[in-house]
Order: sequence, then C-alpha cells, then structure tokens
Amino acid sequence: MLTTVLAPIAALLFSVSLLLMGNGLQGTLVPVRANMEAFSSIDLGLLGTAYFLGFAFGCVHGPLLIQRSGHIRAYLAMTSLASVVALTQALYVDPVSWWALRALTGYCFAVLYIVIESWLNARSDNKTRGMVFSIYTAINLTVITAGQMMLSLADPRTFSLFAFTAILVSLAALPIAFTHSASPEQPEFVRPRIGKLFRISPVAAAGCFAVGLANGAFWTLGPVFAQNEGFDINEIAYFMSAVVLGGALAQWPLGTLSDRMDRRLVMLGAAIMAMLAALTLMLIPSADKLSLVLVGAVFGAGAFPLYALAVAHANDCADAGQSVEVSSGLLLLYGVGAAAGPLMAAVWRDIFSTPSLFYFTAAVHVALACYVAWRMSRRQAPDADQRVHFNEAAIVAQTVLPIEPHAVSASAADDDTESGARSGVERSS
Repeated sequence: MLTTVLAPIAALLFSVSLLLMGNGLQGTLVPVRANMEAFSSIDLGLLGTAYFLGFAFGCVHGPLLIQRSGHIRAYLAMTSLASVVALTQALYVDPVSWWALRALTGYCFAVLYIVIESWLNARSDNKTRGMVFSIYTAINLTVITAGQMMLSLADPRTFSLFAFTAILVSLAALPIAFTHSASPEQPEFVRPRIGKLFRISPVAAAGCFAVGLANGAFWTLGPVFAQNEGFDINEIAYFMSAVVLGGALAQWPLGTLSDRMDRRLVMLGAAIMAMLAALTLMLIPSADKLSLVLVGAVFGAGAFPLYALAVAHANDCADAGQSVEVSSGLLLLYGVGAAAGPLMAAVWRDIFSTPSLFYFTAAVHVALACYVAWRMSRRQAPDADQRVHFNEAAIVAQTVLPIEPHAVSASAADDDTESGARSGVERSS
C-alpha cells in the first residue's frame, strides 16, 4: 500500500526534501548574517515583511502563473530564480538589496508550495490523502530542522552557506525535470473574499491574522533574539529547531482535544500557553541557555498549532463547498499578518529600546485570547455533527488549496458516492 501511494510522488518528495532544507538554512542564515552586519531593528523587521509580502503576492499571482506555464515549468523557473537570489544575497550585502531579494524569495516559495501541495492533492484520493500529507509534513519538519542545523557548517559571514542554499535549491529541480510522473491538470482559480470569511468565522479570520503577526515576527527575529542572548551558531540552530519541533509535537494532541470540545477553547488555551512561554523567554537569564531552548519549545507548542486550529474552526462554521474559498482567505490573512508582524516587532523594539520580540508575540497572543473569549460569549460552538476532524483541517491548513478546487470537488463527489446518505455539512479535506 505504501509503495503504491508513494511511487507517483517519490520524485516530488525527494525534490521537496532538498528544496525545504535549503529554505530552512536560508531562513535562519539571513537574519543572523544581517545582525552581524549591524542592520538596524527596522532593517531586520523589513526583511521579514518583504519576504511575506512576496509570499502573499505569490499566493495570489502563483495560480495565474501556473495556469500559463504548467506545474513543471513553473517549478523549474522558481527553483532557478530562488537559487540565483540566494547567491545574489552573498554578493550585495545591504538592507535595500536584501529587502528586494527576500521579497523575490517569498514569491518563489509561495509558487513552489502551490505546485508541491496541489500536486500532492492531485496524486492522492480520500483514502490516501491523510497518509500522503502526513509523510509530507514529516519530511517538511525534518528537512527544515536539518537545514537550520546546517548553519553550523560554516561562518555566516562567508559565501559558503549562501552557496549551500543555492546548491540545495538548484538540486531540487532535477527530480522534477526528469520525473516520469504526469503533472496535475491546469488549475482553476478561486478569489478569496475576506469580508465573507469574517462573517463565516470571525475567530478563525482574526486567529489566522494574529498567528501571522506572531509567527512572522518569530521567523524573522527569532534567530536574532538567540544571537543577542549570546547563543553561538550551533546554539541558534538548536533554539530554532526546538521551537519548530515543539510546535510539531503539540499539533496532533491539541487537534485531537479540539475534536472533542469547543475548538475555540483549545485555541484560547494554546494562545495563553504561547503568551506565558513568550514572557518567560524574556525573563530567563541569558546564561541559562538550556531553559531558553526548553521554553522555546513550549512557545512553539502553543503558537504553531493555532493556524491549523483556526482552519478547523472555520471549516466547522462553513457550508459544504466553501472549504476552498475559506482556505484561500485564511492563507491570505496569514500572509498579510506575517508581512506586518516583523516590522511591528522591530518598531516595538525601537520604541522600548530593548530586545522585545517575545513581548510583542505575547501581546498578540493576549489580544487573540481576549477576542476568542469574547466571541465565545457571543456565539455557540457548531454542533458536533457539523464539525470536521482536525486531521482533515490540518491537511487544508498546510495545503494551498485555492488553486485546486476541481480536485476538492472530485473528492467530495467520491465521498458522496461512497457514503450515499452523508450529511451536507460533512466536507472533504
């Protein structure tokens, strides 16, 4: 069974491993090197803002690009461009150049994620989709962590780590260029409507925007926080990896719990956990590096599952057939928040003249917790028979579904054929 499922996507998964390893290295390398080059707080924040603006634009424009050129050509073009960008960053080390280059990187990886995840959707069905995306998630987390650990292979001030990034991203093109597997059909396009999304689920919409604010700031400034706390290059990699792994380990327990109770209550608890961990990180002495790493993992356990929980809650509230539009809208809100978060955190630091990344994320999570609690007093949770399973929503949360509505519709049709009397509130992932 496993061999049958993996055979059509083996080349893609191998390519993904190389691609995301390079992205994991680059995501940690860039802010560390920028901090070494004495970029200002605003300069550092704009690096993250530029990346996520490019990513958001890629999410909107990417489907049109793929419609025009096809999945394989788009994938090869974006790996080529992302590789060139990594090398160019090593040649021109100044804030303005890096803002433009980070925006290009964000655009490239948005399109690459769209190709990857729509390809996985098209090559799986309702019986195998959970297995396929579980494998994809495991690969994703493993290779990003491995990429972060590669930071210790060379001095970030040298050309070497940028070259490693470019090599990994370039090599990712080869399995796709030579694959015998057919690419997915040309995608359709669904335009997200944010106002409608807030009417469907205010908590999910606000939650995804807040998660973007907090997590966008963390991805950009987390390595800088560790660097300023006196961590060496190896320890920065350990810190970032601990946060990622904490989020990975907590997602499924929190998701399972959310299937059994009001999902908003689990979101509330996760936001409070992230807030408390963030405040603790700001209070732990710099010399106590082990505690910083461990509490960083707790922060990840609270902060990272929130997006999937919000997606699950939105799908609980949405009608059948709205999952694609809901997913695209939530992704766009996350991208907007992630673009704003790094710059807001950097401005916060300048205002208070002290390292304040986790004070900023704590404030975001407090605001989210208060909003969720208020909404719980205004609106009842969906009935149990109207709710999707968390594992289905988690697949949606990591999948750029807006470009593949025909695949979702086909899955829904298969579900209806198999179940016959299935309720209209049940939805395919």
